[in-house]
Amino acid sequence: MIAPTPWPAESIWEQVFPLLPDFSVEILPEIDSSNSELMRRARAGQREPTLLVAERQTAGRGRMGRVWQSQSGDSLTFSLSLPMAPKDWSGLSLAVGLSLAESLHAEVGLKWPNDLWFQSRKLGGILVEAASMGERSQVVIGVGLNIRARPADGLSTAPAALTELLPALTAPACLAQVVPALIKAMLDFERQGFAPLQQRFEARDVLKGQAVHTSDGLQGVSLGVSPGGALRLQTDLGVQEIHSAEVSVRPLERPFKRPFL
Repeated sequence: MIAPTPWPAESIWEQVFPLLPDFSVEILPEIDSSNSELMRRARAGQREPTLLVAERQTAGRGRMGRVWQSQSGDSLTFSLSLPMAPKDWSGLSLAVGLSLAESLHAEVGLKWPNDLWFQSRKLGGILVEAASMGERSQVVIGVGLNIRARPADGLSTAPAALTELLPALTAPACLAQVVPALIKAMLDFERQGFAPLQQRFEARDVLKGQAVHTSDGLQGVSLGVSPGGALRLQTDLGVQEIHSAEVSVRPLERPFKRPFL
């Protein structure tokens, strides 16, 4: 039997410590949801920055209440709890996605507001939650990345996997690859917001120029994202901006007459 690859907890801690001296790393073999656990701690008053890695989740959650369950080795699931007080929260999930994509591979794309894509298939997702606590909010950033190929499980298209791009990649190696850069990106976001990241996001934007429809009934052509992280849609009523992360956006599968550009 091959021994599992050890998690790089100490290495990550050493890289993050100069930025966050009270930072801690925890690896758990199984939990209901790493996001739920860190939110429970935040509501109980825990404010220390914490990275919580779950080898297996039994009740993992995605955006809009979707279920994300993971098995050891097939996926990388972790949550990061940070106290933050940016002047503008807009675009936070986009900044998370951009950091992850840039740390992983040049061919990883971004689908507004918080999915990572490869070849028109979902590669990973992000769930951002916050517990308000005075002047600074405790933010919990949950990340789920497909390491190995997963079954479609009722989906029309099977999800993408990072081993399609990086065949030797393991979940521990992926964690080491993305977390230090993600924490630095969050500290930069707190100071500068999303606007400095707009062009870098658009370079990976898989929706830009595509005909799309939204869960609240809009359809049009994606023009990219605004400096505040809103999705800009050219519709027959003009350019509209979508700010709510609760709105789902999909490429149109049927022919669509583009509005005048």
